[in-house]
Amino acid sequence: MILTVTPNPSLDRTYEVPSLDRGEVIRATGERMDPGGKGVNVSRAVAAAGQRTVAVLPLGGAPGALVAELLHDQGIDVAPVPIAGATRSNISVAEPDGTLTKINAPGPELSSAEAELLLETVRERYRAADTLWITCCGSLPRGLAPSWYADLVARAHAAGARIALDTSGPALLEALRERPDVVKPNAEELAAAVGRPLATVGDAVKAAEELRAMGADAVLASLGADGQLLVSDAGVWFGSARVDTVRSNVGAGDSSLAGFLIAGGSGPEALASAVAHGAAAVQLPGSVMPTPADLDPSAVTVTSVVPADRALTEPVS
Repeated sequence: MILTVTPNPSLDRTYEVPSLDRGEVIRATGERMDPGGKGVNVSRAVAAAGQRTVAVLPLGGAPGALVAELLHDQGIDVAPVPIAGATRSNISVAEPDGTLTKINAPGPELSSAEAELLLETVRERYRAADTLWITCCGSLPRGLAPSWYADLVARAHAAGARIALDTSGPALLEALRERPDVVKPNAEELAAAVGRPLATVGDAVKAAEELRAMGADAVLASLGADGQLLVSDAGVWFGSARVDTVRSNVGAGDSSLAGFLIAGGSGPEALASAVAHGAAAVQLPGSVMPTPADLDPSAVTVTSVVPADRALTEPVS
């Protein structure tokens, strides 16, 4: 069972439009409403793969009630932490060429009591189930200090849990000192963590190695269209996949993390699963998570011969 923690979940509305013309009335050609937040998406991807998952998240107001209902409808066990504020609502606008414009609300402010209750709920649900991983994902809401994830990782490790962490900025740097088992930055987050630009795959490998020196046991780095890297004690692997059509990249990184954990969370086989899940996700509308039928393992390549000199399609400055 994979337990996910999403401190700042959302209700996500995605609109597909012919083009995004500023100042004009635009008629959507399609729309979706999904429960959102990185950890929520990981749970949705795990459930879509037919695996057990529990989603721990603070929920408040009508949007929070709808998030819980949508998750239940997808067969996900929800462990809600009641809060006084309303869960945020986000909007994404997807264009036919794959361009995505997102408007993310700041979300509610959690009190110190609500923050502690969230940690306690994670502890209770971890102890109540045969949990393989605790996955901590996304930004921290107002009211939670950057050290909140570090506290969670420390408590989880004390209980014997393995931790996968997907966050950025000060929250990531604070948590690294508690040695999470795997961290999953994208290229932009990786560059920010080491404080320098990334122009090649080799630059990304060096940055991932620095994150390991800071405390991460393994680094699963998403490089967008260029593929993914896995850097750990066991070695360095590079994975990529053929993608025919990009519809939406919302939740693709979260789907990748789910695929990685479902496949054991270490080694080239887990990286191949991560790449397959991410490639499938970008070919689906909105934040739809792929099922096993959507995966195409034959389109995936994983190698220990890393193309260090390959320039990134979208270098990070």
